[in-house]
Amino acid sequence: MFDDKSILVTGGTGSFGKKFIRTVLERYKPRRVVVFSRDELKQYEMQQDFNAPAMRYFIGDVRDKERVTQAMRGIDYVVHAAALKQVPAAEYNPIECIKTNIYGAENVVSAALDQGVQKVIALSTDKAASPINLYGATKLASDKLFVAANNIAGGHQTRFAVVRYGNVVGSRGSVVPFFKKLIAEGARELPITDARMTRFWITLTQGVDFVIKGFERMQGGELFVPKIPSSRMPDLVEAMAPGATMKIIGIRPGEKLHEVMCPQDDSHLTLEFHDHYVIRPTIIFTEDFDYSRNQIGEEGKPVEQGFEYSSGINPHFLTVPELRNLVNE
Repeated sequence: MFDDKSILVTGGTGSFGKKFIRTVLERYKPRRVVVFSRDELKQYEMQQDFNAPAMRYFIGDVRDKERVTQAMRGIDYVVHAAALKQVPAAEYNPIECIKTNIYGAENVVSAALDQGVQKVIALSTDKAASPINLYGATKLASDKLFVAANNIAGGHQTRFAVVRYGNVVGSRGSVVPFFKKLIAEGARELPITDARMTRFWITLTQGVDFVIKGFERMQGGELFVPKIPSSRMPDLVEAMAPGATMKIIGIRPGEKLHEVMCPQDDSHLTLEFHDHYVIRPTIIFTEDFDYSRNQIGEEGKPVEQGFEYSSGINPHFLTVPELRNLVNE
């Protein structure tokens, strides 16, 4: 799919960007792979490992529409991974989060249309479903921008879709590396916010594979949600530090007991496929797509009214041994 194609990844020096680019270089023969990000040090460090002839590095910020447009010249596919993602930081610096996550999304949409990009996939988060914190609210707004972009494409070939998934095991800022650090320091008590808390989990490899598959599946306007397992926080503690005690510290501002990826209010728009869900656009102006059959022939069916895909009622919960294997991987 990506052979002899040019791909741009915003926020390309992050955990997802690195894994996505490594996977693309291993499986395909792209003409160009462009890393677009604002941190020159991270780009320098990445260049030491990712120095294939196809690699290009652009310093820039998604807030800068002109620079984003320049970077997309000749680009076929875009993955939009750049975002401000820390919940407390977003609460404390709301306008900065809005500028990157919403205005930045608008710039990516505009630049992709201007430059005739074929397909764009934007990364979302479970926190964008029925959001209760600013980060989630900005990502919901971003999701809406990318979905609605298909309606303003007009005669342009560009199509947009969104991929939404839960916590990535081992990603920067997640609880797994935090627990590992405490355990390495000899801690026998690990802090958790609430013993009832559940979370969705996905590996970086699974996330990257799902996005690549999304490019093959998409028609434009879909919000793709993978079927992934949940875990209970006490089970995660037991998997990482058997016998350790838990210190209940209380739910932090903007945090939920259970995360949701397909809200109940969207059940009338949700289709179930064998390994994922698709939330259809609320409004389709331009083309009457049959979202029940995707571009590679997979077929989905409507979920029941009132259906909700929540980490608290997920049919697949990870056992302690499964969690241990996941963390060790």
